[in-house]
Amino acid sequence: MQNGNGHLVVMVGAGPAALYATGKLAQKGHTVVVLNRDIKPGGLAEYGIYLSKHKMKEGLRKQFRQILANPRVIYFGNVQVGQGGAVRLSDLQDLKPSAIVVGAGAQGTKSLGVPGDEGPSVYHAKDLVYHYNLLPPFSEKDFPMGKSVAVIGIGNVMADIANYLVTIRKVPEVIAVARRGPVERKYDDREMRPIAWHIDKEAIKAELERVRSRLEPVGQDMDVQYKELTKDCHVEPKAGRGPTRLSFRFLSSPKRIIRDETGRMVGMEVEENTLVERKGSLSAKGLGETTVLPVDTVVFAVGDVVDLDLGLAAIKGGWGYTTNPNPDSQDPDSATYQAFDPEAEQLIDGVFVIGWSRNASDGVVGKAKLDGEKGASIINRYLAGRPGISHREIYERIGAVYHHLQEKSVPVVHKGLWRILEQVEWEEAGKRGLEEFKFGTNAEMLQNIGERVKKRS
Repeated sequence: MQNGNGHLVVMVGAGPAALYATGKLAQKGHTVVVLNRDIKPGGLAEYGIYLSKHKMKEGLRKQFRQILANPRVIYFGNVQVGQGGAVRLSDLQDLKPSAIVVGAGAQGTKSLGVPGDEGPSVYHAKDLVYHYNLLPPFSEKDFPMGKSVAVIGIGNVMADIANYLVTIRKVPEVIAVARRGPVERKYDDREMRPIAWHIDKEAIKAELERVRSRLEPVGQDMDVQYKELTKDCHVEPKAGRGPTRLSFRFLSSPKRIIRDETGRMVGMEVEENTLVERKGSLSAKGLGETTVLPVDTVVFAVGDVVDLDLGLAAIKGGWGYTTNPNPDSQDPDSATYQAFDPEAEQLIDGVFVIGWSRNASDGVVGKAKLDGEKGASIINRYLAGRPGISHREIYERIGAVYHHLQEKSVPVVHKGLWRILEQVEWEEAGKRGLEEFKFGTNAEMLQNIGERVKKRS
């Protein structure tokens, strides 16, 4: 433990950006209290990476265990921060920590707002990813799938959703719908390779012919794109050949969900697009012509937005919380990490945002790590110029947080209890002959923690 006066930092969230930032803050001698909505730490590293990537997940967990093992890091899991949560952001500010860092990711869902998208059989990719990765309460919800599923978007999240639909749900048809062309696809070929065998090559050829006249004038060679899109189709899937036919629909923007008189989805109307150059890049432009795709399920994989109920103002579109619009000319980067109140037109002193809370859906774990650590360096500079807090006062304030949660009857999971849960799940995986096992509900996690603690006492 540190001697003399130091600083108390409250970290909201325990995903990659938050935990890597926590590590850098603790290294500087600061005490960091991590408040996490979920029982387990890890965020998207735990619940966003595709479920078969066990080695990648375990490698990240090992790093997170090392960060959380630091005695200067206090972990409180199962604690929702927000206007309707167990603790509000204003409650944390009342405790007067040296700094509050919001690294809670982008927990809101982005919607295109097309008519009919609020009804059944329309899902958001993040909810589905959380479901198959067993994050409560999403793990407890039902996501019925039809026979023909349109996935809106063409990035790595689309590839993960398609993988799940092909290998786990085994739906008959999956169509990836993109507003631009094949050259603008954002997924890594490695993410599509496990399911490339299911790509319908004849359908791809026909689709590229359909859009050839609109894409070749902007330099996109459809013959080259056919080879790129189908180059891994010969790869035998490890999960075995399923019934799914996987195809693409380019230059198409959703306009409305079509339902019959009972409310059942019978199709999705899309507007035909072309590509035009704007500010050095190609953008989709609607042509006013529409087509109906005969699908019965839609998954939007178009990115996420921040949680609007957290207690901070968000920029337009929800792509991040509002940060300092008036950067210091000598340190302009730091402005993008400092929270700003647009109504009061002033900085929120001591409050910072990092990771997807700063820039939603930007990059994956590696980028989150860099962003968290860069944010931590800015916060460390801020703290270096502030008067410290006595060791006794730091722990009195931590005690106040814990007391507040006890009054709210929140079953807080500290890091010792989380490690017990890890041990129980490892043992269960071994018994079942699985690489990994997770309890799918908070009640099961808390019950198993309690039973193991009782046995040890």
